[in-house]
Amino acid sequence: MVKQDKKGNRTLSIGESTSERKFVSNRISTAKYNVFSFFPRFLFEQFRKYSNLFFLFIIILQQIPGVSPTGQYTTAIPMTFILTVSAIKEIIEDWKRHRQDDAINKRRVQVLRSKSWQSLKWTEVKVGDVVKVLNDEFFPADLVLLSSSEPQGMCYIETANLDGETNLKIRQGVPGTFHLVTLEAIGNLCGTIECEPPNRHVYEFAGNIITVVSNSSTTTPLGPNQVLLRGAQLRNTPWVCGVVIYTGHESKLMLNSKSVPLKRSNVEKITNNQIIMLFIMLLVLCTMSIIGNIVWANHHLATDWYIGFGANYREHFGLNFLTFMILYNNLIPISLPVTLEVVKFVQAFYINWDLEMYHEDTNTPASARTSNLNEELGMIQYVFTDKTGTLTRNVMDMKMLSIGGKKYGKPPTQTEEDETEVFRPVDLIHDIDKGDQIVAEFLIGLAVCHTVVPEKEDLGEIQYQASSPDESALVKGIARLGVVFLERSPETVTIEFRGQRQVYQILNVLEFTSDRKRMSVIVRTPDGELKLFCKGADSVIYERLASKQDFQPITYSHLEDFAILGLRTLCIAVTELAEDDYASWKQLYYEASISLENRDKNLVDTAELIERNLYLLGATAIEDKLQMGVPEAIASMLKADIKVWILTGDKQETAVNIGHSCRLLQQGFRPFVMTEATHDGTRTQLRNFLQKVESNSSRETENSLVIEGKTLIFALTPDLRMDFFQLAHACKSVICCRVSPSQKAEVVELVKSRSKAITLAIGDGANDVAMIQAAHIGIGITGVEGLQAACAADYTIAQFRFLVNLLFVHGARNYKRLVDVILYSFYKNICLYVIQVWFAFQNGFSGQILFEKWCIGFYNVFFTSAPPGSLGLLNFQCSKRSRLNIPTLYKDSQSRRHFNIKVFWQWAFNGIYHSLLLYWLPVFFFKHDAVFGTGQSGDNFFIGNIVYTFTVVTVCLKAALITTAWDFLTHIAIWGSILLWFVFLAIYSQVWKFVPFSAEMYGLANWIYSCPAFWLSLFLVPLACLLRDFVWTSLRRTVSPSLVEHVQEQELKNEDPSLYITLQYKRSKSQENIERTKMLTGMMVHDASSMGIVPPQQPAETRKDWLPPNSGFIDIECFVIDYQPEWVRSVQSVV
Repeated sequence: MVKQDKKGNRTLSIGESTSERKFVSNRISTAKYNVFSFFPRFLFEQFRKYSNLFFLFIIILQQIPGVSPTGQYTTAIPMTFILTVSAIKEIIEDWKRHRQDDAINKRRVQVLRSKSWQSLKWTEVKVGDVVKVLNDEFFPADLVLLSSSEPQGMCYIETANLDGETNLKIRQGVPGTFHLVTLEAIGNLCGTIECEPPNRHVYEFAGNIITVVSNSSTTTPLGPNQVLLRGAQLRNTPWVCGVVIYTGHESKLMLNSKSVPLKRSNVEKITNNQIIMLFIMLLVLCTMSIIGNIVWANHHLATDWYIGFGANYREHFGLNFLTFMILYNNLIPISLPVTLEVVKFVQAFYINWDLEMYHEDTNTPASARTSNLNEELGMIQYVFTDKTGTLTRNVMDMKMLSIGGKKYGKPPTQTEEDETEVFRPVDLIHDIDKGDQIVAEFLIGLAVCHTVVPEKEDLGEIQYQASSPDESALVKGIARLGVVFLERSPETVTIEFRGQRQVYQILNVLEFTSDRKRMSVIVRTPDGELKLFCKGADSVIYERLASKQDFQPITYSHLEDFAILGLRTLCIAVTELAEDDYASWKQLYYEASISLENRDKNLVDTAELIERNLYLLGATAIEDKLQMGVPEAIASMLKADIKVWILTGDKQETAVNIGHSCRLLQQGFRPFVMTEATHDGTRTQLRNFLQKVESNSSRETENSLVIEGKTLIFALTPDLRMDFFQLAHACKSVICCRVSPSQKAEVVELVKSRSKAITLAIGDGANDVAMIQAAHIGIGITGVEGLQAACAADYTIAQFRFLVNLLFVHGARNYKRLVDVILYSFYKNICLYVIQVWFAFQNGFSGQILFEKWCIGFYNVFFTSAPPGSLGLLNFQCSKRSRLNIPTLYKDSQSRRHFNIKVFWQWAFNGIYHSLLLYWLPVFFFKHDAVFGTGQSGDNFFIGNIVYTFTVVTVCLKAALITTAWDFLTHIAIWGSILLWFVFLAIYSQVWKFVPFSAEMYGLANWIYSCPAFWLSLFLVPLACLLRDFVWTSLRRTVSPSLVEHVQEQELKNEDPSLYITLQYKRSKSQENIERTKMLTGMMVHDASSMGIVPPQQPAETRKDWLPPNSGFIDIECFVIDYQPEWVRSVQSVV
């Protein structure tokens, strides 16, 4: 019997699978397409893009007889080619997904059918089946654990595919089933399972198992510890048996297989808006051409009657409008989407291949999980970062303890001795040996209140598998003190206390959650006493303490001391329970645990009833050191005008200490600290701080803001959020402490909505996912806390310091490359196709074409396709090393000065200006026509091909003019494009001799190439077009060069980029000029070894003072390993 009620709760009989189609099959598919859906889905995706939809409209118009001046297929064939390239890419990617799916679906597992184990494919597994999974096998569906080969139904699983965590987790069967270890016993099991509807909450499950023995039923609650999820792997356990509850796409793994939210870059949004503006411009040109046609016809009706206007020429307004729309449609570049897709795709490989973002210790390279946001990396103004595991190593080590009001251990230092020093204070060992009861109770609490799983190796050593680095550090720390955690079973914990073996019976575990911020265990001691040990944040422990406490004030003082040192703290408390009180509470807890609806809330409420009247034993202090290069990285970002906000769940003192350590908070900053716990108090404090900011607006005093989560609750309310944003915006650095995951996302959303800044969020844990997905760009750290953040991110790196390389080098370069591709693509199309407008003035706006129809179609696809690729993949402004050493260079892309509405239309009008010269100058040169030896003279296609040639040469030379890095591929792209047209024209003009195709082109190459006026004008016309561009660029770079251009010139001279900066300092005579030069340079001087670039032991003779970009192609993404040059240190002394 398998059934499902209206709310989705399902009840199934153990071992009875259903053949009815009530539930989904166990077959999974992650592919986007199948044989039948590919074409409709692919075409739907492609024609959701405005540009493709527009060209589809043009293709349809071209099929109307007598309307298209360019033929029926001149747009259809290039469009088909572009769609074919995209389709091939989609097919290859989807074929890989199909292969992966088939490999998974064809895996086999043992299923209990007809009282025997049968080996079946995963696709044949159904809800209600009992399956047997062997060691190192993956679970085929979501299962409820019945029994295992281990005592009391225990098993170990690895959930790396679910959450990225490689540490082993323990699962256990319920008492009513864990004894079923034989085929006969499992086959005779009689019972049902009630469970909640399928959902995507990996760490939550609510259900009951009802076992029937001798007509007596027993209901036992099921929770996450009894569930084996699809995708997890059985480890260190010979076999387990379980009942299938969720299959296929209803399993938690597949329900979580969602793509991250679709993000569009700012550049893409501006481009789409300008495409709409160009479409409006196209409509205006069509309307003007129609009006011109009518005016010209009226003027020539009497004198040029032989043309045959007809009496109803005015009635063809609609058809003529469509004719001009087809004629001018290529103002919008048809190849731009596929060009950008290819460029971004290759740029993503540049990120993946960057050796300077490769972390050798963990064998982890950087990874671009999306290529849609490459250019956005060069425009970041806000960085929101987690602390633990992102700025710090997330490798915990116990450093200090506070027990019974006494402090043990010594403050950590940054010396090498501190790295290897073992926590084993002599005075603490002495107190343990003399039998101090408080110390013993404290250490026992640490030894039993956790979820760590011990593993014994062959040599007898114990390895601890922990889901949290904190828990692992605490268990390892007390082991050094002689309190060793030995074994764990579902009902007991075995420890060794100074050589004495002790077994504690685990009655209940009240698990840790981010909302509870604590965990508790109820144990029966070897002496038979009932005790509750509680471990958690001081804010929640202190609220639950009994009235009389011996060490509360002194422990709180110690907690503040620990926080100032940057240590992570936890409090340990205990209470003794009466048997009667525990018995009544246990019944309430059981009822809460078997409820299917609101089980989590009911359990939390029930836990509150017993976690009270605690007695404080002491506190722990764990060190989590900063990652290498974090202070230098943050200092660089601040110099690049990137605001860095730390959003952490740690307490204020710890967060502030880390802020000072990583140079986010600096001497001279005016601190604003907000700790109010009321709405009115928060409002008052915000407005007081805002007044201070406004009153000192003229002073160059940097502000910093530190705000607690309880205050942030009120600061983010609708009536205060604007005040909070204004205050935070006025601060150089912001630290939000004690914040929840949802608050992190709210802060990011606030900055996004209230400013036009591009935001970036970086984190390493599941609590950072909401923040990462809320920001414009999400960066995941592949750290100790698993891969949840990395799976939700747009880019992943192994260390925070690599963010500097990702932004300053890849981000800035990708931004400039992408905007050059976009601007150049529109420019070259405007150059050619606006010429049709000028030609219309001479043909009476009749819709006559100047260029051969296939030449029009091939312009974007062949003759001018390589230069945009060269600009997007090979071009760069200055070397990688200069970008890392001079953070202010980042402002060049951050300010978005290279791509905005103004710049777009400057390029557009420049294209119109060039088209004006490209048409009218040849018309002037050939106004008396050209006569050839055959007696023939040139026609419109003769002058059209000359103009076409000049256009190809001019736009390719324009690409050369904006290219700043030359290599052999750049030369091939630019000069090869020009050569390709000359060769094509020579061959195409002879095609009609062999194939009756394009007769109007026959012999034109011979005419053009034999005309001296053509070769003379080939030099003069492009020169006339580009002369203004060249002069303007030269004057601007001479009179008002940017910092990037200064660095370029110094590199080309093989000199230090610091030369200009040093001269500026020598010539500066006022403090104002000195300050201005400092702001201009933003020189980041740091030791290269601290950033993990090279080891400090590199000998002096192998250093290089400067490495100019000798070969652009090699230097583009060739990752230079070099030591800090002498010129940087000389500038440091000047600054």
